[in-house]
Amino acid sequence: ACGNAGGGDLATTVFPFILRGTRLLGVDSVSPPHEERADVWARLDSDLDRGLLRSTVTTVGLEDVPRVAGDILEGKIRGRVVVDLGA
Repeated sequence: ACGNAGGGDLATTVFPFILRGTRLLGVDSVSPPHEERADVWARLDSDLDRGLLRSTVTTVGLEDVPRVAGDILEGKIRGRVVVDLGA
């Protein structure tokens, strides 16, 4: 998938998750009170390994988009790709 989620709907059954022993987890970042969200963001700030996070991002120039798009479609890219329009 590319971009942000278009909504919270998930049209599927639970059977594949049950059979594989997989948990489908998510975060409601809109409904909780402000204080709870602030606590969560503070925890994320203290616990997140920023080096690991940086390792999941690849930056490419606009001229590289066709090649990288092909790599994405072939499943060769993990993480996020940022297109630097000034590169």
